[in-house]
Amino acid sequence: MKPTIHSEILEAYAVLEGRALSKDQALSLSRLGGQDILDLMALANKVKNKYAPDLKTCTIMNAKSGACAEDCRFCAQSNYHSAKIEIYPLASLETMLSQASQAYQNGVRRFGLVVSGTGYDVCNSEFQNLISAIEAIRSEYPDMEICASFGILSEETVKILAESGLAYYNINLQANPARYAELVATTHAVEDRLQTIRLLKKHGIKVCSGGIIGLGESMEDRIELALVLKDLDVDVIPLNVLIPIAGTPMENQPPTPLPEIAKTIALFRLLHPTKTIKLAAGRETRLKDFQGLLMLAGANGFLTGGYLTTRGRDISEDQAFQQELEGFHVS
Repeated sequence: MKPTIHSEILEAYAVLEGRALSKDQALSLSRLGGQDILDLMALANKVKNKYAPDLKTCTIMNAKSGACAEDCRFCAQSNYHSAKIEIYPLASLETMLSQASQAYQNGVRRFGLVVSGTGYDVCNSEFQNLISAIEAIRSEYPDMEICASFGILSEETVKILAESGLAYYNINLQANPARYAELVATTHAVEDRLQTIRLLKKHGIKVCSGGIIGLGESMEDRIELALVLKDLDVDVIPLNVLIPIAGTPMENQPPTPLPEIAKTIALFRLLHPTKTIKLAAGRETRLKDFQGLLMLAGANGFLTGGYLTTRGRDISEDQAFQQELEGFHVS
């Protein structure tokens, strides 16, 4: 008997012709299982190859670690939790330049500075030091895109970042905003993050914002997150897979089944045909042997060289991985 493609997947092929996937369609597709998931992944890969074929990589530096006053349930850097991590203040300008130089020498052309903490509503001395680092790295490596993740911002600090020539700013929503207090944090409101994104877009800074798979959310929650990000018109969508860290409230969280992860990546691609969808934390530790397959489910980017408090994979290994993946991309 000749195999057939599920009718709902066939209807979703309209995305290839420029038609938007509806919320109802996404919800129906999220309930598929078995062989249908592979067909859904194949469609997502076709959409990626048509609208966003270039593979993007980036690396980040944990420029300030721990001692954070927020209670994000997954995060090892929170003062509310007892995770054993290295805690240190903002790195020196020389150290940040050195890390950027190492990334550049390794062939990476998108480098991010990440700091722990709530954010900056005024330009204090620490924020000014970060601005100086951005400007120094841009001066040393004009062809390197500089990214930042400094938390919640005000219009004052967003304007200063825009003047610094920052390319991208990362501020993840993490989960369906309607369940933010339940799934993510109670010490700040998701509206603070949403407003920061609006300010960044207003002042011409490209936004990197996504979420974490595995916080206890449903497939519908993931679709809601994708739709909010679509309304905000973010530029890059990082998708993390939860790494349960001892000493956090999520340390015993059961792993999300791989078919669910595959469907999530594919649905994000169908809902965001032209955007960069980047696999980040959990790519090596949770996806393991399947990370190459899931890169063919609609993702077109990944974070390389490590995360904040967890190790990633060596950049040279990822460069070889990228070369292999490019054999599946359209030219």
